[in-house]
Formats: sequence, C-alpha cells, structure tokens
Amino acid sequence: MVTAMKSPVLDAMLQSPVLPELIQEAQRAMGREHLLREKFYADITPEHKWEFIQGEIVMHSPATNRHLLATKRLFILMDAFVRVHRLGVVHIEKAMTSFPRNDYEPDVMFFGAVKAAAFDPGTLRFPIPDLIVEVLSPSTEARDRGIKFQDYGLHGVAEYWIVDPEAETLEAFRLAADAYPDTERLSAGEVVSETIPGFALPVRAIFDEAENLAALRKILAEGNR
Repeated sequence: MVTAMKSPVLDAMLQSPVLPELIQEAQRAMGREHLLREKFYADITPEHKWEFIQGEIVMHSPATNRHLLATKRLFILMDAFVRVHRLGVVHIEKAMTSFPRNDYEPDVMFFGAVKAAAFDPGTLRFPIPDLIVEVLSPSTEARDRGIKFQDYGLHGVAEYWIVDPEAETLEAFRLAADAYPDTERLSAGEVVSETIPGFALPVRAIFDEAENLAALRKILAEGNR
C-alpha cells in the first residue's frame, strides 16, 4: 500500500496557501489523463508493444538480437521451472500489467498460483505481477531504473530483476516495505528467487547458449523425478 501521507510532495501541498487551487488542477489533470488512458485501451492492438506511463503513450522500438536472446533465455528457464513445479504463470513481453496509474509491458513477468488462477483465455490486462524482469536497452534504461523502479516497489512487486545484456549482469532487487534496497550486480554465480520457491538461476545462463541448455536440462530432469 502506498503511504501517501509520508510524501514530501503532499506535505508541501498541505503547507501551501493555494492548496484548493492545486487540488482542483490535479483533479483536472487526472481527468484528462483518465480520458487518454481509456482511448489507449480502445486503440491498443497485439501487433505493437505500447505502454501508458504518466499520461503518455510509449511505443517501443524493435529490440536488438542481444536483448532478444537474453530475454528468451531467461524466460525459457523461468517458465520451465514454474510449469514443472506448477507454481503459477510466466509471461513474456506482450503481456500488459495495469498499475493504478500506469500500464506496462515488462520483458518477463511471474504470477503466483493465486493470481494465475483468475486468468482466462481472453485476459488482456493482467494484475500486478509477483516478479518482474526488465532487460535494459538504451531507450528504456531511464524508465526501467526510474519510474518503473519506483512504481513497482510502491505497488508490491516482490522482486524486480534488471538484466543488462551489454554488460552481461543481473540485479535482483527484493522489496522491503515499499522500496527496493540496493543490491549486488551479478555477472556470475546464481541468483535465488525468494518469490518463486526453489528457483535458482545461473546468471551466465542468460547470456550463454551452452549454459542455458545445461540449466534447462537440469530443470527438466528434476521434473521427471
């Protein structure tokens, strides 16, 4: 839950002699944003990757091969593990998740069994995920480390992983209260998820095909026991 009363912005507004005018302008702005968001919902199509962020419609550019491979490799391992152990659902890229103000299409999302049970074949807008992965690109890094980092934390995304396909690193942020404390930037070893029980991801398996196949074989072998 967002603790609005602790916001320095709100504190400043409450101390202002023009508080009524500020509230009225904020209400007008939110009204305009609501209408734009409704139009966004009416216009979105499966062919494009669009997001609605702070009142703006963001259309994403095509991704590089490096970005696509990192996303695919991570998704393959997470999806296989979750399916083998029946822990929920993992979606990739085109799935849209709706937050109170914004709509995002993260690179990878995990929903635990409770949330996943509510999905049906026609679900188009998904609830807030339990774990989100964003794979950085030059055009998205500012948002991935900025508004998304803040929004995901404020609205209860238990884990937020940031993958840098160029530097070949992974940062796994775990929620504390309503924010993500600093974490280590990993280039080797394993990252162990606290949200997906038992899931340990070799970092190199995101960036190296042989490592990815070895990790996938291990997951599938465990599922056959």
